[in-house]
Amino acid sequence: MRPVIDAHQHFWSYGTYQTSWMESPPYAGDSAFQPLRRSFGPDDLAPELQAAGVRYTVAIEAADGLAENEALLGNARSHAWIAGVVGWVPLANPTEVERALDACANEPTFVGVRHLVNVEPDPDWILRPDVIQGLQILATRGLAFDYVGISPRHLEHVPVIARKVPDLRIVIDHLGKPPVAAGGFEPWSSLLARAAQVPNVFAKVSGLDAGEAERWTAADITPYVDRALELFGPERLMFGSDWPVANLRGGYSKVWRETNLVLARLSPDERDRILGGTAIAFYRLPISAVKLPRS
Repeated sequence: MRPVIDAHQHFWSYGTYQTSWMESPPYAGDSAFQPLRRSFGPDDLAPELQAAGVRYTVAIEAADGLAENEALLGNARSHAWIAGVVGWVPLANPTEVERALDACANEPTFVGVRHLVNVEPDPDWILRPDVIQGLQILATRGLAFDYVGISPRHLEHVPVIARKVPDLRIVIDHLGKPPVAAGGFEPWSSLLARAAQVPNVFAKVSGLDAGEAERWTAADITPYVDRALELFGPERLMFGSDWPVANLRGGYSKVWRETNLVLARLSPDERDRILGGTAIAFYRLPISAVKLPRS
């Protein structure tokens, strides 16, 4: 049995650059985000992991900025259960990409990069030639790329960049944000299918906006997870809590419980892949032994 891994969680200090995204469209002024307007660190997450039996996490950048790399790496050095860090580099400036990656080259937990494509004013930003060049540098360095998008336009770009940079391992965060709360399926389903046709594209069962925290259940997200399983198979899917954003959806324990209910009918090997094996392979996590999360 593989160790259980939460492949998508965040830390931030409220009121710093790390929460600047909350003050940008479409999140600015949204009262629903009030529970997230405070600081969240490893000591807040560790008890949640222990209760769920999660052994490792991958900490994902919360805001675009070079300071994020050292903040996340500092946490990883102090907490052995943080097995991977997905940081940030200025993808639109290839020279600076090289410099930033050189600074992290000796950090075994630095496994990938993300950019908040979802808050870029230009919905086609990811297709810029300079950005594609930056992604090619990631591929050369053997690093992964987390792709976060909130609109169909964002999702339709995934197979394009995957084919332009075929050696880059790409994971779609939050299954590309299917319209769970609205009960819709298109164009999300067709766009995800196009992305899944490219073999270097993976996806995370994470951050699904299922509606009010008190009311949603496994039944609400099952059709969307089933569609993802049909398209990617367990070997290209991984679980992520999206903590602390999970607090908007009933908290870590609810996200963990309901996701496991969805996966319960799979074989043990299939569940093991989604709950750990895929993340280890995709991020090439430097895991040598199972460690319980603790401060």
